[in-house]
Amino acid sequence: MANLEPELKDDEPLDPVMENVRRKMVRLQLVSGGIMFVSLMAVLIAVVYKAKNSGEAANAGIVAPLTAGFAVPADQPLRTTAQLPTGFEILSVSQSGGQLLFYGTLNGERKALIFDLGVGRVIADVSIAGR
Repeated sequence: MANLEPELKDDEPLDPVMENVRRKMVRLQLVSGGIMFVSLMAVLIAVVYKAKNSGEAANAGIVAPLTAGFAVPADQPLRTTAQLPTGFEILSVSQSGGQLLFYGTLNGERKALIFDLGVGRVIADVSIAGR
């Protein structure tokens, strides 16, 4: 008949060297688990922080990218008037995306005015000094 003693017998205690190795392995596993838990919490906190503060950037007066608010009507061309300062003499004009750069002089001073078609107004008035 089969011998059932090995299955019912309790495990024998480990020798002291193997017991030390087992304890070190358990400690390493606990430390690694703790580090993983802290890292996961840091990532989750960062995601929640970014999600809460993403709406504040839009309300801070930062001009949104042109693609967000600029649309050309399908049935007619876009019509707007750029209100440049009185006496501004245009020397050149360039366009990029939905912005126009007017380069010229105003009362003998060189200036660059950036007009945004999406916003419908001058968004930058740059005085140019030097040569």
